[in-house]
Amino acid sequence: MAPVQKLIIASPSKGRLQENAAAFFARAGLELTQGRGARDYRGAVAGVEGAEVAYLSASEITRRLALGEAHLGVTGEDLVREEIADADKKVELLAPLGFGAANVVVAVPQAWIDVRYMSDLADVADGFRARHGRGLRVATKYVNTTRRFFAAHGVSDYRIVESSGATEGAPAAGSADLIVDITTTGATLAANALKIIEDGVILRSQANLVASLTAPWDDAAREAARVILSRIAAEEEARMTRDV
Repeated sequence: MAPVQKLIIASPSKGRLQENAAAFFARAGLELTQGRGARDYRGAVAGVEGAEVAYLSASEITRRLALGEAHLGVTGEDLVREEIADADKKVELLAPLGFGAANVVVAVPQAWIDVRYMSDLADVADGFRARHGRGLRVATKYVNTTRRFFAAHGVSDYRIVESSGATEGAPAAGSADLIVDITTTGATLAANALKIIEDGVILRSQANLVASLTAPWDDAAREAARVILSRIAAEEEARMTRDV
């Protein structure tokens, strides 16, 4: 990997997450600029000469942070926990940003009236193969998160159906028996006749400012980060004072 010459900040490249990330930095007096307009995937931080912004997809942000190819990044905790193995050894969550909130949940058909808790699901999984000739099928994009959570709750006889589309529709379509997915209000789950298991909230996620522990933190990168983080801290302190 070529050495990183500047402090690299990985920011979402489109949509509400990009807008909210830009607004977060702007409140701290840190305007993110794109040199050649919205189609430019490189930018700068006004007033911080040693920093560069890389506009990336959500999954690419976590990849770059894990590899040390970006020093700081804005991404959801759900993606950090799902996509970075041994995340606590490779990145540090510096601050929740107050946007992009959503929960990663286990949801089962509403018709499963006897399944309220993960212990109930474990019981269903144990007997499902005898009744149906196969294990439970779980549709999800969160493969690693699901495996860890299910193992912790004693659910073992199942297989993952990796989902790339509308996960909540998988049980009705007959391709899965239950799902693990991200939700904000639960309305889409309810519209698909699904319910969240009462102790099945795996993670309450939101966008975070994340630091890479594997990036080349030379003196220049540390100084640029110090300037940025001190301005963010000052804005947060001022906001809390205003709210009192």
